[in-house]
Amino acid sequence: MPKIVRTTAAWRISTWTTLAFALGTGVAFTIIYFLVAQSIRDRSDAWLSGEAETLAQVSAGTPKDHLYNRIVGEVAELATRELPDERNSQGQRLNSVFFLAERMNGTEDPLWVGPGPMAPFHKAIHVANLGRGTPRSITVEGWPMSFRVAERQAPGGQIVYLGLSNRGDTNLLQNLTRRFVLLWGATAVMGFLISYLSARRTLLRVEHITETVSRIGSEELGERLPESASRDEISQLAKTFNLMLDRIQSSVNQLRSLTDAVAHDLKSPVTSIRGTLETAMCSEPNENWRESVGQAIEDLDRLLSLLNTTLDLAEAEAGALRLDRSPIDFASLLRQLIDLYHPAMSERHHQLTEDLEANVLVNGDLSLVSRAVSNLLENELAHLPPNCQVHVRLHSQQGSAELAIEDNGPGFPPEIVGRACERFVKGKHSSGHGLGLAFVDAVAKAHGGVLTISDRSTGGAVITVSLPASVLQPA
Repeated sequence: MPKIVRTTAAWRISTWTTLAFALGTGVAFTIIYFLVAQSIRDRSDAWLSGEAETLAQVSAGTPKDHLYNRIVGEVAELATRELPDERNSQGQRLNSVFFLAERMNGTEDPLWVGPGPMAPFHKAIHVANLGRGTPRSITVEGWPMSFRVAERQAPGGQIVYLGLSNRGDTNLLQNLTRRFVLLWGATAVMGFLISYLSARRTLLRVEHITETVSRIGSEELGERLPESASRDEISQLAKTFNLMLDRIQSSVNQLRSLTDAVAHDLKSPVTSIRGTLETAMCSEPNENWRESVGQAIEDLDRLLSLLNTTLDLAEAEAGALRLDRSPIDFASLLRQLIDLYHPAMSERHHQLTEDLEANVLVNGDLSLVSRAVSNLLENELAHLPPNCQVHVRLHSQQGSAELAIEDNGPGFPPEIVGRACERFVKGKHSSGHGLGLAFVDAVAKAHGGVLTISDRSTGGAVITVSLPASVLQPA
């Protein structure tokens, strides 16, 4: 039968393995990401601090004449070119650097070297209130990326600011993240496929063992699982199953030999006694004596029936009941048995009705199925008071043949309703041996079916036997 892939053990194993791998690599990348980001920031801060200190010294050592702004500006311009010329896919420069030098008293115009107008940068620097220590980030109006700015004070009351855009660092981290995600996804898919195929290949051997074991029944105990030359766990499982099957086959063969011996040893003297009594009854004219002999013969017949039923039950419970399977027209068989029991039902003033679906085929043992149905009808005769209604219904449903025998009698006593299928369980006023329903249950299970017992809400009982079946095709 085809299986849904998502319900297989291989799918679950590979899914959980892939999730664990993806989670582990995701955590590892997050840690690497923060380490790389911190390393890039430390590198940028070290460059900013060093260059700001150099520019502060150049600003302090340059004569304050008409060439001052030109000299300091050119030095600042050279400092901005020390960084790699990183550009994005549109050709835009990513490493934007600015330089700002001003006096604390504001007596002179600030010296500005940068990528745009000075005003928004000047305003952002004073709003941020930078210190003389580690560089800090500021946001400049009109720029999507923040700037990392270092502040240094030069001798003579001049303050130098050097800023570097975070755009290049951000772009580097984004490229790193994008590439990792692609690599992470491809690795996860590849890992899932490898783990699924590996698990599937391994579990196919387990599935083969399961299918072989499911085919082994009381009639095919000689079948064995294939054993591979490897010494892995699955091979050991197959060997263990074969050893277990050897022990089961030996036990079943011993049980069958024992039951055959018991049946032979008991049936032979009983049959001999019965034959002797029949001969005596035919030759003896005494009517009183003949009546006693007839009663003895009936008792021997009941003893033989009890013996056969008990042995069949023992074999069925041990899984050793031998079935001579053949196609059975279930409706035809039921109709014959109903006709057979109809006179006895009429004597008890029972109304026996039937509703039998035609062309219902059961692949089973004709003798055992007939005995099982006979036991059900015998129970109706034995336990129902006069003037009851007995309805026999047969219909096919979802690949099963369901036989239901329904009556309007007193139903099962409450103390045995849950144990009616056990051996030797019977009601207080029953004259039987308590083996009828147990035998029917054993026959149903031996054929792969089930027996259910329930009470009707309006009074009476319903006994249902469900057997694997198929519908006969019309000629």
